Amino acid sequence: MRRVVFNQKGGVGKSTITCNLAAIGAIEGRRTLVVDLDPQGNSTRYLLGASAEDIEAGAADFFEQTLKFSVRPKTTDDYIVETPFEGLHLLPSQPALEELHGKLESRYKIYKLRDALAALDGDYDAIWIDTPPALNFYTRSALIAAEGCLIPFDCDDFSRRALYALMENVQEIQADHNPALKVEGIIVNQFQPRANLPQRTVQELVDEGLPVLEPYLGASVKVKESHERALPMIHLDARHKLTQEFVALHAALDAARPGKRKAR
Repeated sequence: MRRVVFNQKGGVGKSTITCNLAAIGAIEGRRTLVVDLDPQGNSTRYLLGASAEDIEAGAADFFEQTLKFSVRPKTTDDYIVETPFEGLHLLPSQPALEELHGKLESRYKIYKLRDALAALDGDYDAIWIDTPPALNFYTRSALIAAEGCLIPFDCDDFSRRALYALMENVQEIQADHNPALKVEGIIVNQFQPRANLPQRTVQELVDEGLPVLEPYLGASVKVKESHERALPMIHLDARHKLTQEFVALHAALDAARPGKRKAR
């Protein structure tokens, strides 16, 4: 299953959600790949820690190869690295992604990621794609490559207003490039159950019939410690309330997935 975590708004938790759900799948025995397409590289640093500075190949090298002809091109596996967590691999971000964007867009390499990840379906039980906070070449490539789309939502009015345009953009990609793409749901992040505004905002989404997923992910300073120590929550504190919310969310997504494969 190939999933993209996408929102054009920054700071909504895309990398945190991507890495934590991927880490849970890996710890449950699923061979898992995270693809980091954001030039900021938050998922890469989250999973690799200080060693993120030492990567020799990654997503930028993969895309750069698509701009050239090679008699013996490298395989996608050549750009994938192991993380410290068993069963969890990473196609890491590189700052050069920013520089390559214009060339890739002008040369219309929009389907290259889809083809590369489809070829890896037999090697991985789950592929998670983290995206930059913009509707650009990389996010479009990810939406074209994915089967499922998860949309983080951080419970404010600006996010709600942006959500409708975001859904339209996903539907446009679905209609024009990827009819197999499904919006699996909206992930409510940084939820504060005792505050009136988050409760009211989320309830309005539910009342409108939007696919809001449960459980909602609560706010916790433990996440910042998780980032600092480069340990997804399941490895930092498996009993923490937020960790258990991630586990329950992963289980809900897994249960809803058609034709799911058993963990190896």
